[in-house]
Amino acid sequence: MSLTLHYHPLSSCSWKLLIALYENGTPFQAQVVHLGDPAARGAYATLWPTAKIPLLVDGERIVPETSLQIEYLDRRHPGRVRLLPEGFDAQLQVRLWDRLFDLYVMDPMQRYIGQLLRPEAQRDVLAMQASVAALGSAYDMIENRMGAHAWAAGDDFSLADCAAAPALFYAAVVLPFPAGHARLAAYFERLLARPSVWRCIVEARPFFQYYPLKSALPERFLSGEGPKP
Repeated sequence: MSLTLHYHPLSSCSWKLLIALYENGTPFQAQVVHLGDPAARGAYATLWPTAKIPLLVDGERIVPETSLQIEYLDRRHPGRVRLLPEGFDAQLQVRLWDRLFDLYVMDPMQRYIGQLLRPEAQRDVLAMQASVAALGSAYDMIENRMGAHAWAAGDDFSLADCAAAPALFYAAVVLPFPAGHARLAAYFERLLARPSVWRCIVEARPFFQYYPLKSALPERFLSGEGPKP
């Protein structure tokens, strides 16, 4: 087995890559990284200086950044589900939606949670409000621009959906989807019905106790049974 994944089960970015791996049953060795431990963080930084997770190692090759990692898997370790389609126009759509979910959903969600991890007296309330407003704008964009097809960039599950699932899962805890966003809500339910996505949720359950908004997580994510593979 040549692939090693350095990750954490609670990490939204780790979920993005895990979903891609689970979609195709790609074999890999999992290595949990404890970034809160200075010694563990220092050792991990020798692999990649930013010490960000996840990190994919394929033999002697180190592959950082989730979007690149998934493209790498699609090319070097392809499976039944092609996560990047053929054709420039189709690829452009997938990459566009991938960027939209990463930059306009994942990023403000993570910035909000980052504030919650600070002592209450040190939190930037205006920054938190700005993060929530950014999520609201992203929800509007997704609702208005997503077509009638099943998945973000078309009829087939792709890299874009790997990005969408963890971003929307955690974002919806910070800011639930507005009642009028039926298309967004239905898309999220389709993501949850994907066995690869639900597997990430189940595997994260032992770690949800460390999530600042655990009390706001719907019960189905804490104990409910999801789709069968």
